Amino acid sequence: MPNEEWPPRERMVYSAVQLMRSRGVSATGVRDVVAHAKAPRGSFQHYFPGGKDQLVGEALAWSADFAARRVASYGRHAESPSPSGLFAYMARQWREELTARRYERGCPMMATATELAGGDSPVNEPLRAATGRWEQAVVDELVRMGVPAERARGLATVMISALEGAIMMARVCRDVGRLDTVVSELAPMLDSYAG
Repeated sequence: MPNEEWPPRERMVYSAVQLMRSRGVSATGVRDVVAHAKAPRGSFQHYFPGGKDQLVGEALAWSADFAARRVASYGRHAESPSPSGLFAYMARQWREELTARRYERGCPMMATATELAGGDSPVNEPLRAATGRWEQAVVDELVRMGVPAERARGLATVMISALEGAIMMARVCRDVGRLDTVVSELAPMLDSYAG
């Protein structure tokens, strides 16, 4: 649940993220978000004059910032940073989350992409920006570890794609071992590019 000390607008964005993770975008109604956020009735239009599309866009931006901060925190805490260590760190968060919440919640970016990316939704631009922000954070960390810049983008794409696929498979099969598998299988390849 959102912190009740946060302003209503922040609570609604956070609540949208959490509901999108478990229900998807279409099944996340504005009333549900307002109720989950314990926000005043009628405040939604005040804070989000662009309606649900604006809220979803801001929820995606929040998610991207969270993911980017998480990626950046790896290098500050790891004794010997490595590409495989970064990937394991990214997967560990999901392993813990999926286990603690009984596979209820996935990635809000993936949930949005599954529903909307194939069409012409106005949410697609914020979705592209969000995934780009996350990917760039991974690229930046890889470059700091000595991965050549021209190779880092491709590796970031592989890492995020493998992670998202493993999250989906873990949820479907109710088996976090899928995350462990992609971490161990990709480790030698990822580390082969480190300086």
